[in-house]
Amino acid sequence: MGDILFLAHRIPYPPDRGDKIRGFNILKYLSRKKRVHLIAFADRSEDLKRKGGLAPFTGNRSIVWRSKPQLAAGVQSLLTHRPVSLTSFQNESLQQSVDNILARHAIDTIFVFSGQMAQYLPARPRQRVIMDFVDMDSAKFEAYAQSSKGLKSWMFAREARLLQQFERQVAARADASLFVSEAEAALFRKRTGAERVYAVENGIDTEFYDPAAQFKRIDSMGPLIVFTGQMDYRPNVEGVEWFVRTVWPHIRVSHPDVRFAIVGRNPTDAVKALGKEPGVVVTGEVADVRGWLAAASVAVAPLKIARGVQNKVLEAMAMARPVVATGDAAQGIDHGGTIRVGSSVGEMAEAIDELLSDPRKAAELGASARERMQQRYSWDARLAPLDELLGLTGRSAGRSTAAA
Repeated sequence: MGDILFLAHRIPYPPDRGDKIRGFNILKYLSRKKRVHLIAFADRSEDLKRKGGLAPFTGNRSIVWRSKPQLAAGVQSLLTHRPVSLTSFQNESLQQSVDNILARHAIDTIFVFSGQMAQYLPARPRQRVIMDFVDMDSAKFEAYAQSSKGLKSWMFAREARLLQQFERQVAARADASLFVSEAEAALFRKRTGAERVYAVENGIDTEFYDPAAQFKRIDSMGPLIVFTGQMDYRPNVEGVEWFVRTVWPHIRVSHPDVRFAIVGRNPTDAVKALGKEPGVVVTGEVADVRGWLAAASVAVAPLKIARGVQNKVLEAMAMARPVVATGDAAQGIDHGGTIRVGSSVGEMAEAIDELLSDPRKAAELGASARERMQQRYSWDARLAPLDELLGLTGRSAGRSTAAA
């Protein structure tokens, strides 16, 4: 039995943002089955200092610093007729690391985490290839194109078109293509005609995300609405902008003392500007998001563009917080009615107002949400389908449309 080579577009440690959380938990799960060699990019110096945290789960680790300027990647994309998503991650040093591992070790499975890394697969892989697309990135860029104008719209439409062609080609070569939700998997099958497409959902660590756990708490000083996320990520930025400009004024009419906290690292100038609005707080990076979630009267996910499963929603539910989310942010989560969903300004404002006005009802909804997470979303349960896809059960993965 051979080893696993795990390729990741971002070092999956520390698990402090959506993609790294999924990557880390998959890596950890796989390491209990076989020896795993990790090759990944790093784009934050802090992550390089803490990469030793992956030692218990990996054999060889090769972390390559990703520093290609976006402009250079864009020019390269135009010259080579390739998606910017690929040229941004094209790197000779990382390719050499892949070649060395494949030459020196008996690798029987290559696990590719995120589509950008599929360009490092051998032309004709002798190994089993598991391609975790997570989300359908081409559909995300298509949505960007539809919400943009002029040159930006053209650039995003080009990226969507080229990326979908690449996704189709990769899926044809992979033994299994994974997505974070059945909705994403179904969309991918419809758009590409691909087979061997499976849904492997995200989980949540309900012992860590537990309102009764030990963590630094904050004084909310009154009703508090909380949004968490990486605040230089376009869907998050547009989501909080939409919320503050449209929903927030309605809420403050009924609850003038309520505050809205935007919690997450690297807030853009546009996000920082929201902090000038009455009652809005922009925290920037925090050491532990649990303190803010525990203090929240309501957690919101007002995303207008969202793919797959939102970890921010799972985390708030596990922390027993009442959640109000748009339909896009709630898609892919089997919440069983334990969160409120409203995509229009009126629906979002009404749901939030109701929960702020009735703390007892809010607490009951939060408790139901946590119970749902405990029953449905443990990482071991969500990742168990990988055993069959990796050939560890003695059965073929077959052509099932979902492995969830």
